[in-house]
Amino acid sequence: MPARSTSPIRDGLAVGLAVGVVGIAFGVLARSTGLSVAQACAMSLLVFTGASQFAVVGIVAGGGSIGTALGSALLLGARNALYGPVVAPWFASRSTATRLVVAQLVIDESTGVGAAQPDANKVPCTRAATGFLAAGVAVYVFWNLGTLIGALAGDLLGDINRWGLDAAFPAAFAALLAPHVRQQAGQVTAAIAFAVAVVTLPVLPAGVPVLVAALAVVPGAWLRLKTSAAP
Repeated sequence: MPARSTSPIRDGLAVGLAVGVVGIAFGVLARSTGLSVAQACAMSLLVFTGASQFAVVGIVAGGGSIGTALGSALLLGARNALYGPVVAPWFASRSTATRLVVAQLVIDESTGVGAAQPDANKVPCTRAATGFLAAGVAVYVFWNLGTLIGALAGDLLGDINRWGLDAAFPAAFAALLAPHVRQQAGQVTAAIAFAVAVVTLPVLPAGVPVLVAALAVVPGAWLRLKTSAAP
């Protein structure tokens, strides 16, 4: 008997809760760099891309300029545009207004949950769309709630390294990628992205290696399509 698949809504909520923990780490870090509670919360509400937000506060904390911080944040945020061709088919039948709203939820976590659903490359793709929306909304809610908690408790928690919260962000990414590396296409994509990142990290500006490594999705997608088309 085949294994019973999990609910896409439950998948999205689980990812949202995990990201909420990362939001606490961001709130603490933001306060430690001199941002007020209101400024930290406003950044999460309006920017809503964790990598970019961590880049800004991290560079500022390290003595970098605002221009450098914003440049790195924009480069990191630009990677979300690469998810457009993946997400678009899931909402092709929806109205233009709906797609504009959905576009605001195109982030790593929502795209990852949607792409992990068994009907992500099929028509209809109800589970993929449901997982995407569940993750996008859950991440937004818990990310902002976590930011508020972290910002309010920042003075009490102190150094985030002591609590291990500095590892929460990469740990969340690792958990998000886990379902994809069970397949050959995901393994190939991960291996190429890792190799590209290692080679380019010492020579390219901060944020750029992430964008270059994202190109590994091209051979991975080709292999996945080839596998799907095989009899």
